[in-house]
Amino acid sequence: MKMKKILSAFLALLMLCTLLTACGGSSKSAAMEYAVREEAAEAPMAMDMNASLTMGSPGAGETGSTALPESRKWIITVHLTAETNDLDAMTEALDQHIRSLNGYVEDQNIYNGSTYSNRRYRNANLTIRVPAEDVDRFTEEIDGIANVVRKEKNLEDVTLNYVSTESRMKALQTEEARLLDFMEQAETMADLLEIEARLTDVRYELERVTSQLRLYDNQIDYATIYLSIEEVQEYTPVEEPTFLERITEGFSNSLEGLWEGFVDFIVWIVANSPYLVVYGILITLILLLTKRVRKLNIRKKGKKHNEEQK
Repeated sequence: MKMKKILSAFLALLMLCTLLTACGGSSKSAAMEYAVREEAAEAPMAMDMNASLTMGSPGAGETGSTALPESRKWIITVHLTAETNDLDAMTEALDQHIRSLNGYVEDQNIYNGSTYSNRRYRNANLTIRVPAEDVDRFTEEIDGIANVVRKEKNLEDVTLNYVSTESRMKALQTEEARLLDFMEQAETMADLLEIEARLTDVRYELERVTSQLRLYDNQIDYATIYLSIEEVQEYTPVEEPTFLERITEGFSNSLEGLWEGFVDFIVWIVANSPYLVVYGILITLILLLTKRVRKLNIRKKGKKHNEEQK
């Protein structure tokens, strides 16, 4: 009897050890599988990030030149303010110039202005997209068809953001393919619905990341140029004038302003002459009527005064 109890206790201890070993093995296996999945998902990102870090330093890179490191991702933005004597001729030459560079006008707004002193003040604002490698050529040729009074060029390095977005896209594509494989191997309806729900989320996120990457590509491949054009009679000097030039220019501007004021006055007189004639006649009639009434009042007072004396 005692021997049976010892044997039963030994068998129970052996079964307990076997059970603990199986649980530990399954837990270790699950942990290893999870680690393999995480490593596979993060592998593209790690490879791309390491590649971006070993591409080389961006260098100094002057803002006035397109000699930028090819290993980096740059978004180029240019702001230009120009003057022209003929806005129509300027816009026509500008369109030909843009087409020659395989660029396009993204947005255009032309204001015809109002006529004043026999002159029409007009301006235009354009958003132009040209290939990034031709942006300097574009700005240099603008100087030949207009007077550029302001030029500003901005460079934004988006390499890290681009690589991160690209890595995220590859990881999502890998997860999508894996979910499709799991869907074929699903044994129960619950597993199938769970996989489909996750697949929907992955595809939605993949579409968003892909759109962001396409936007980056468009901004990187094509520089954005904001061009403001003003139609003027005289160009604004780009260089700082000397003391004598400032005096001469100021005196000339004063004479020009005096003459324009005189011309504006004559134009106003002639343009409003019909109103002035009508108003002149009305004022004359009112004055004559007032004078006549005043005379009648004086006569009445004189006549009344004579009657009182009698």
